[in-house]
Amino acid sequence: MKLYKKEGNILQILSFPNETAEKGDYLLVEDADAGKALIAQVIDMQFASIPGVLEELLRTLPDGGELIQGEDFDPLEIAPHITYIQDASLLICKIRATVEGENLTPSSSWLPSRSQSTIKKLPIPTLLKLAKVDGKLPIILGSTKDASPLTIDASSLDGRLNIITGKKETGKSHLSKLLMLNLIGYGATVVVFDLNGEYHSLGMTSDGKRNSYYDKIHVLTPAQNFKVALKQLNLQVLLGILIHALHLPGTSAREFRRIWQSLKERDMLTLHELGEAIRNWHCNQHVRDALFSRYHALVNSGFFTDETGGTMLLEEYLFKAKEQGGAIIINLRNTSTIDRQIVVEYVLGKLVELLTSWKLKAVFLFAEEAHLYLRETYWDDIVTRMRHFGIFTTFITNQPDTIREHIYRQADNIFLFNFTNEHDLEVVSRAARVDAETVKSIARDLPPHYCLTLGKVVKDFPMVAKVKALDVKTMGETRLFFKNAD
Repeated sequence: MKLYKKEGNILQILSFPNETAEKGDYLLVEDADAGKALIAQVIDMQFASIPGVLEELLRTLPDGGELIQGEDFDPLEIAPHITYIQDASLLICKIRATVEGENLTPSSSWLPSRSQSTIKKLPIPTLLKLAKVDGKLPIILGSTKDASPLTIDASSLDGRLNIITGKKETGKSHLSKLLMLNLIGYGATVVVFDLNGEYHSLGMTSDGKRNSYYDKIHVLTPAQNFKVALKQLNLQVLLGILIHALHLPGTSAREFRRIWQSLKERDMLTLHELGEAIRNWHCNQHVRDALFSRYHALVNSGFFTDETGGTMLLEEYLFKAKEQGGAIIINLRNTSTIDRQIVVEYVLGKLVELLTSWKLKAVFLFAEEAHLYLRETYWDDIVTRMRHFGIFTTFITNQPDTIREHIYRQADNIFLFNFTNEHDLEVVSRAARVDAETVKSIARDLPPHYCLTLGKVVKDFPMVAKVKALDVKTMGETRLFFKNAD
């Protein structure tokens, strides 16, 4: 390989047919005299534009692709050399860092020697060692193209905002399960909003046996084993449900507060008494109608009850997970849109309540297709205010344009699967920790189950890996009519 051109942080490297390089590979451009080297990543490949090559190709294929027999005359035996030149390629590379000794700097301001520099492939394990991508809590994401493991540190997900995105059936949920299981294996508390019922069997192996996570996976299904008694409900959490999920106007919310406090003082907080109090409350008829419609939505959800026993409270599951690590799976599969929003508002409100009182240290929240149940104003809330409380969120979606642009700009890590849609790639490329050329060039060529990892988990060195398989009972596969047809 030979250094051809440098423009800004783009290197163009001439590669010959006997040298193999692919998109995503890392190269080390070493200048021995300067005592420094550049680390560059191949983001695109094209044929070298060499004067005369087009004429030579046209001359050798005059009849649309068939060589004319008996007319080849090569006394100087230069044909092999011409073929060699014709097959030369130009590697478009993005400079990622400068190496001086054992130190890495993001600078690309110096110019290596064109004639004296040596260029060679940089193995991923060597790069990971240089970038110090290691730690005491390793998570093996998968294997790179050179069959070496891509290992990240679980602590690089701690306190971070993560996004897992890609088109359908490329492996997004599989990666989120891998991250989640590794986190609870290290003692973390995880809450999952499971929209499609994909996570409830993670405590089982693929052949139906219990695995090491069995006692750490707690599945809560609203209106079944997950209900809330009014007497155990914090008024602020309930007001959050009424205002944000059920859109109760401010005037009506003030009246509801008075009704609630009146019932609580008399120790009469039950669903029936709440309904009667609203019916007999002295207030404007429109306010009463607004309160009644929300009251019926609460009752019809089946999520609220007068019984204080029979089911464990959410905080009890959280405290259990806090002790030994565990995941609380909120199963929203068969829940209606309104009921889903009620449950999500309750869970988030309860988490904030427990975190602000320091009953919980921190929680990792995995949100599948969050745009289907999170109100728009909650995006900012989760990634700013709730982040400071200790809720560290991972969004999983196949519709990247449903996540606001400024959320991408705050994302610390992005796990990107295949996208071919130009609009989707454009949206993801706006993230602050990635560059548009890398995303647009590499992501559209990713095979299924291959992931482009970007951000702090890989110290801003984008890396491609095939996500590791899991020996767990997977759910959520697309139901097919012709599945068994030959």
